[in-house]
Amino acid sequence: MNGMNEVEILLVEDNPRDAELAMRALQKRNLTNKLVWVKDGAAALEFIFGPRCNADSKVRRRPRVILLDLKLPKVDGMEVLRQIKTNSKSQSIPVVILTSSREEPDIVQSYELGVNSYIVKPVSFDNFSEAVSRLGLYWVLLNQPPEYPAFPPSASSKT
Repeated sequence: MNGMNEVEILLVEDNPRDAELAMRALQKRNLTNKLVWVKDGAAALEFIFGPRCNADSKVRRRPRVILLDLKLPKVDGMEVLRQIKTNSKSQSIPVVILTSSREEPDIVQSYELGVNSYIVKPVSFDNFSEAVSRLGLYWVLLNQPPEYPAFPPSASSKT
């Protein structure tokens, strides 16, 4: 369980091919040691918030960055983004939308909800690999987030 508290990248992607390409690109930069891949929005919320999975939940795990697809099963990416950014304990986690959607309403809504970056997945493997590699380098190695305890203290110790 302790290793799960040290996650640097949470990859939320339902397409196994895109997830594999992203992980391969990050691996080339030695950025996959602390990566967790989840395949739907419900699993992402469960990973971050625990069993209640709502904006009132305390943050269970705090990755350094979340790479989030929009078109996800169970809970879509916009709702995942909304819950992360409306929770005072998780809103500072950088979220990068990594999606195939070029739809202007998706872009606008993502920024209104507080996304840190919106990237449309490049079609070619080389371009996709380079984009993900640069994302990982910036958010994991260059960006300086505030320090947080693994489990932020709560007013009540009862669960």
